[in-house]
Amino acid sequence: MRKIAKYFLVLIGFTSCGGGERVSKEVFEEVNKNMEVKKLSEAEILEEAMIWGDSISTEAQMELISQLQNAISERGVPGAIEFCSVSAFPILTEVGKVHGVAIKRASNRYRNPADQPDPQEQPILEAYEYNAENGIKSDPNIQKIEGGEVFLYTKPIVIPGGLCLSCHGDPGRDINSETLAKLAELYPQDQAKGHQVGDLRGMWSLRIPKKEVVKRM
Repeated sequence: MRKIAKYFLVLIGFTSCGGGERVSKEVFEEVNKNMEVKKLSEAEILEEAMIWGDSISTEAQMELISQLQNAISERGVPGAIEFCSVSAFPILTEVGKVHGVAIKRASNRYRNPADQPDPQEQPILEAYEYNAENGIKSDPNIQKIEGGEVFLYTKPIVIPGGLCLSCHGDPGRDINSETLAKLAELYPQDQAKGHQVGDLRGMWSLRIPKKEVVKRM
């Protein structure tokens, strides 16, 4: 699109200088040829969506971790859990809004019931779980949904380090009694305990409109 704008400006330059001089037929045809809209293949669009999905999910994860670490420093782990219960969804919503996509985390071992996978996410999440159980590396995935007008980008979420175990590890060993009490208060249906470093926690799920991808290219 920038290329089109460039030639449009060139054309204006030709027609506006020289006190009414006309552009030659050859020059006009050359400019017009170069102004043709580039046809993007589905493979190119899909590749761009994959790259963009990885970038957005990484941004979202870094934003969540940064704010969670600040909350832990200021309020301790129980206070950080309360912070997450109120702020995690708004943080992800804001990241998605900036980019024009819908973003969430999905898990079968959810803490918040809102993180349960939907019918389109479930088989992908199960594939990640199968891979994790069998020592197979899982890569990001992208699929066309809604008639090809939306891309569903997913990426595994793995427990990265010991800090996460303070609220996702084993009760009594990694999670102290105060934190357990706060979890029981805020998440009575919690299924996200008992993890170890390296475990699959769930997956990122981004719905990326095809039109937003094309705008970037």
